[in-house]
Amino acid sequence: MPGEKELNVNLFERLEIVERIRREAERGGLEAVLSQLDIEQKAIERKLYQTPPLTD
Repeated sequence: MPGEKELNVNLFERLEIVERIRREAERGGLEAVLSQLDIEQKAIERKLYQTPPLTD
């Protein structure tokens, strides 16, 4: 089970994603949000499928 520090890091990362999406929604509406979601999804996939993996 992850420790408190790992949980906090994950929560901060999620909070940053939400903040970026909210900012795009305020600036540019639906198209901007969809574009930002594509960017966030690609970033998450890069972390998820990175080589070598973070853990063994």
